[in-house]
This record gives sequence, C-alpha cells and structure tokens, in this order.
Amino acid sequence: MTIRLYDTRAQQLRDFVPLDPESITMYVCGPTVQSGPHIGHVRAALGFDLLRRWLQFRYGRVTVVRNVTDIDDKVLANATDAETWWALAYRMEQEFAAAYAGVGILPPTYEPRATGSIPQMQELIEVLIERGHAYPAPDGSGDVYFDVRSWAEYGALTHQSVDAMEPAEDADPRGKRNPQDFALWKGAKPDEPVDASWSSPWGRGRPGWHIECSAMAKRYLGAEFDIHGGGLDLRFPHHENELAQSTAAGDGFARYWVHNGLVTVDGQKMSKSLGNFTLAADVLGAHDPLVVRYALAAAHYRSSLDLTESSWAEAESALGRIRTFLERAVRTIGEQSAASAADQLPPAFLAAMDDDLGVPQALAVLHETVRAGNGALDRGEDDAVRSAFSGVTAMTEVLGINPLSPRWRGDGGTEGDALDALVRTMIDQRAQARADKDWAAADRIRDAIAAAGITLEDTPDGTHWSIDG
Repeated sequence: MTIRLYDTRAQQLRDFVPLDPESITMYVCGPTVQSGPHIGHVRAALGFDLLRRWLQFRYGRVTVVRNVTDIDDKVLANATDAETWWALAYRMEQEFAAAYAGVGILPPTYEPRATGSIPQMQELIEVLIERGHAYPAPDGSGDVYFDVRSWAEYGALTHQSVDAMEPAEDADPRGKRNPQDFALWKGAKPDEPVDASWSSPWGRGRPGWHIECSAMAKRYLGAEFDIHGGGLDLRFPHHENELAQSTAAGDGFARYWVHNGLVTVDGQKMSKSLGNFTLAADVLGAHDPLVVRYALAAAHYRSSLDLTESSWAEAESALGRIRTFLERAVRTIGEQSAASAADQLPPAFLAAMDDDLGVPQALAVLHETVRAGNGALDRGEDDAVRSAFSGVTAMTEVLGINPLSPRWRGDGGTEGDALDALVRTMIDQRAQARADKDWAAADRIRDAIAAAGITLEDTPDGTHWSIDG
C-alpha cells in the first residue's frame, strides 16, 4: 500500500510516509465565522472529509483538528449593538456545523476556537521575538510583526521572493520595518470592544490571523504533524505565513501541504468579498443533501468546480442508478446475505483512491460495478450479484454516499415516504385492475407511473418501483 498526495510545497506527487503509521495527524484550516457558509466552504471541508475517511480506511486512527477563527477584523466589523462579536461568531459557527453535518462530513477530533488558545499564541510570539524573527512596533501601539527578511526561507511554500510580494494588508503598517511584514499581535484600538482584546507583554490586543493556526496546530498535534490542509486561496499569505513563523520558531510543522480547488462562478472564485456566492443553506434547502455531497465530491479535490443546475441533476441520476441496483440486489439475495458480504473494495478503486484521492476514477469503478451487478441480476447469477453488491456497498460506504445507509434514509415522515405511499397505492390499484382483467385500466396506471419517471419491476415476490436514472 502506497498513498500518494500532491504536496503543494514540493509541487509534485509524493508518497505519503506518516510520522506514526498508527496515528495520522491532520490540521485543516476551518472557517472565519463572520457570516454563514457558502457552498465553496462545504466543498472544501468535504474534500478533507474524503481524505480523512480514506486515511482511516488505510491506517485506522486519524486525528483531525479543524479550527474556528472566532476573533478577526471581519467578525468585529459584522457585529452590531444588538449582537456582540462573540455572539455573532457562535451563531455563525453553528451554521457552519449544520452545513457540514448536512452533507455527512464527519466532525473533527478537536475543533478549537482561536479565543481558547491566546496564551499559546503569546508564547509562540515571545519565542519568535527571542530568536530575532519578530519585533514589537517601536511606536508603542502594541503591534508585533514577523520580520520576513529575517527568515531566509520565507516564500518556500509558494516559491516567491520577498521582493515580488505585495505589502501585507492584515494590519496597520505603523511601525513596520518592511511592507511585507505581517501582524502577529494587533494592539487594541479605541473603537473596538474592550472584550475583543487580551492582556499581553506588548499591551492589550488580539492575535493576528496567521499566528492562530500555528499555535493551535502545535497545541493539539505537536511541533510536527503529517498533513496541513486548506483551500487553494489560503496558500498565500495565510499558509505561507504559518509555515514561516512555525519553522522560524524551531518547529517542524506540516510534512505535507494539501490544498483543495475552489468553487467558481463563471470562472471566478466564489467568495463573500466578490458577492458571487451561494449560501450552503439555500443549496441544502433546494436539493437532497446526499445529492449535494455527491455533486461536490465528484470532481477531483484539486480541480476547480463550476456548479450549475445540471450538476445536481447529474448527481441525482447517478445516485438513482446506485440506489436502484442496491435495492434490487437486496430483494434478490436477501438483506442478511448482502450485508455480510459488504467488506470488499475492488483493486481499481483502491488504486484510484491511493493515487492522490482520485474520486472521479473511483466513481467510474463504482458505476461499472453497478452495471455489472444489474447484468448479473438480469441473468439470475446470484453469486455475481453478491460480489457486485459487496463492492458497491463497500465503495459507497467509504465515500459516505451509500443511499441505503441509515444516515441518508431518514426515520420516516420524509418526502420519500410520501412518494412511496402514493406509488404503492397506484401499484395496488394496478394489481386489482389486472386481477379484474381490466387490462386497459392496468395499462393506464402503468403509463401514468412511467410518465412520472418511475419504473416498475414485477418479480415473484411483488412489484417494486424505482426512479428512472
């Protein structure tokens, strides 16, 4: 077994060699909770959910840390007299959690808030000052900056020279030695809430954005860990600055840097700043959450994803084919027999997932197995049906898209239950018409069902229905 991952820093695929094969460690940059999540946030989190699931399958134990940035310029800017910054941050955090859970993203092992690690951030800043890589602003403002020219490796992640970089805009430039120096600590300002600042050796203030992740990653995963993940848009300046300040402090930090592609709208990155975003709540309100998960997962995690209405229709159709096969197989070989066999992944699926999490290629294997399984059902080859069922179940489980899983089937009272009741009533009416030899009525009912996009399958143990796809 060899998993290969594209390492952004190395700019190439690398064999994944963990620090401890019995305990994989991964840090993923979580949301800044100034407002609710758009669908791009969900796509990013889902990419690392798939990576986490695959690492768990291959290695067993995976510790995932995904932070919450609950103190930030944008959080403060969006607060109002009626809703304090910390209340806004908490409410938005819950919206992110609901969106993640809605598409079946596993909760992280730890989900620390930035405000819970202020002492660790200050300790890291003190180390950087002692090593000559950071300095307090000489004007007494309370600001502390990282000195980018003091660290020869600055720019190693994105392969840039300091001279080619734009000035850092994450803090007031007062007291900076170099325009590219970035804020580690921001001195308190008179127009900001008093409870948005903390005591420090440099005066009251709050942390810069980048120092938060370095401190939390070290606190929960140690000075060196396996994988650092995040969106492609975070490579610079956020991840570049994390890498610089952590390694300048003497920490090994992340061994692999993994970045997901962005959701785009007409070729532009979907973002709140551009105003071209689609809220996750709106998408999940309009579409089956399993369909949303499939559509977001179907493209390779490093590729850009331009979502359209056809994206949801294609995902729904693909899931319909999977569901129909699984339901047919259960009726043929029995639920108990099917469940006992669902533990095998096809070699081609394993190879695709090991090769930089090749979900599109893995889905191709999945659908080929579905086609083979349907053929076996049509020919009455029960052993081949069991084999196909085993593979399809195992593949959909590891990807988190098994339509027969209790996670997606619900507990009743759903639209699916209502539809099932209606179709069952029509099936019963058709059966009665056939028993009465009223063939015209039976045909009319079947035609009406077919016009609704529903296929009937008459079997020795009754008539079963499925949605065309």
